[in-house]
Amino acid sequence: MTENKNEQLATVTLKIEGMTCDHCAVSIEKRFAGKDGIINKKVSYGEKKGDFTFNPSIISKEEIINTINASRSYHVVENGSEQGSGKNHFDLIIIGGGSAAFSAAIKAEELGLSTLMVNGGLPFGGTCVNVGCVPSKTLIRAAETVYHASHSNFTGVKPKGADIDFAQVIKDKKSLVATLQQKKYIDVVSEFENLNMIEGLAEFVDSKTILVNGKDKYTAIKFIIATGATTNVPEIEGLKDIGYLTNVSLFDLEEKPESITVMGAGYIGLEIAMAYNRLGVKVRIIEFTDRVLRTQTPDISEELERNMKNEGIEILPNFRAIKFEKKGKDTIIYCRCPDGTTTQIVEPGKIVVASGTVPNTSKLSLHNIGVHLTKSAHIAVNEKMETNVPNIYAVGDVTNTPAFVYTAAYEGKIAVENAFTGAEKKTDYSSLPWVVFTDPQVAGAGLDEAQSEAQNIPFEVSKLSLSDVPRALAANDTRGFIKLIRNTETDKLIGARIVAPEGGELIQQLSMAIKHNITVKELAESFYPYLTLGEGIKLAAITFGKDVSKLSCCAT
Repeated sequence: MTENKNEQLATVTLKIEGMTCDHCAVSIEKRFAGKDGIINKKVSYGEKKGDFTFNPSIISKEEIINTINASRSYHVVENGSEQGSGKNHFDLIIIGGGSAAFSAAIKAEELGLSTLMVNGGLPFGGTCVNVGCVPSKTLIRAAETVYHASHSNFTGVKPKGADIDFAQVIKDKKSLVATLQQKKYIDVVSEFENLNMIEGLAEFVDSKTILVNGKDKYTAIKFIIATGATTNVPEIEGLKDIGYLTNVSLFDLEEKPESITVMGAGYIGLEIAMAYNRLGVKVRIIEFTDRVLRTQTPDISEELERNMKNEGIEILPNFRAIKFEKKGKDTIIYCRCPDGTTTQIVEPGKIVVASGTVPNTSKLSLHNIGVHLTKSAHIAVNEKMETNVPNIYAVGDVTNTPAFVYTAAYEGKIAVENAFTGAEKKTDYSSLPWVVFTDPQVAGAGLDEAQSEAQNIPFEVSKLSLSDVPRALAANDTRGFIKLIRNTETDKLIGARIVAPEGGELIQQLSMAIKHNITVKELAESFYPYLTLGEGIKLAAITFGKDVSKLSCCAT
């Protein structure tokens, strides 16, 4: 920094970090528009500096620096003494190695930012590819193959069953995980010029410094926390002593267990239960609330529970495990029953904990920088993925946002854009589509009835049984329904819920309809190919005003 005074005016040259394009320089200059005491200003992206002529009796050098630093995107380095200069200093440090982290790294590379990714949990790629979406969905598909080889919807078709090589199924899963982890994560960033990747546990020393593995210090202008979440293991007596499994360890188990008891009936527990049941494992679910998939309305829970019981899955709602005990090879589960009494359940196989997740925030030393957490220990962020600390952003499952791999990737990208380009982008999850990969699948977008009522939106519900959808009738598979929610004042679609075989394939259309303010009338009057499941959307829209059971095929 240099400073020269000429009579009552002063000139200061400031080194500015964080600029990634000429627009950044213009944005910094705009921060001084109309500011008293500024005589002249010239910021250069290429030279990474700003020249300011000012009246020191009106505005000080410190005020100029503070004006620049008040932005979340740019920072003044004074006399080269800014903490963290050197090989261990970066424009951006990303803590985490999953989808959100890789998305952020890709955007950072596009902007030419020097970036460090510090991964201290699962292998690079994170939950989705290693222990979540990829392994679970391939096992679900394998299980469906077994089911359809053993069950037929047609009396004239007699399936002969399937021979299951369980160990080979798991080995194939492991091979797929390894392939996708390499191709979709490691290979994608292998030629990045500005990215460094290390493995280790990171904790904050201050808002500009992290310590990795308790010994190596790294500094950055901005940080993105993308450490994800892990299985919530409840504090129940004896649980930690009986060798329980989670999805992380279960999916690698090559010896098929005789049976499993799944603790939890959320989407993870239900997907596990259905897949392993179809692969020949006897499955029981213990759920401490009154029904499965408690986040959804009761009709969805009832439909799903009925179909799971029909396949032989035992479901115990309102049962609360209070103690676990090992007796020989068996595990004894002491439970409090719905009527208040206690009972003992014997599990000869494995206990699988699927009781939700907790964010990975406890080892980050966030107290050192004052980052705000929610009651559930998630990092509190706004729509721009900003925390309460100006240069700290957080994305993905570690935050108080929807926990999906595609939202995590979306958040990682916009966090970098907001941090370094001043883009001011905001997340909008009002039409977010999601799927639970049971069979039938459960899919949704927008609001349900309870959410609409809570927001005081005037609404009406149309619910169409799949027994009124020609495609389902032709397939002899009428499990489930299509439910649409509309605003009665505007006729706009505001929500949808689907329970149907492959119902997840329909939800994107309804998500787009919600996003673009499509009316139910427009849905009802659109063309749909006959004998597709998608035609059920048209029929559900018509159901707001007519009884579709009294209409001929293709009628409107």
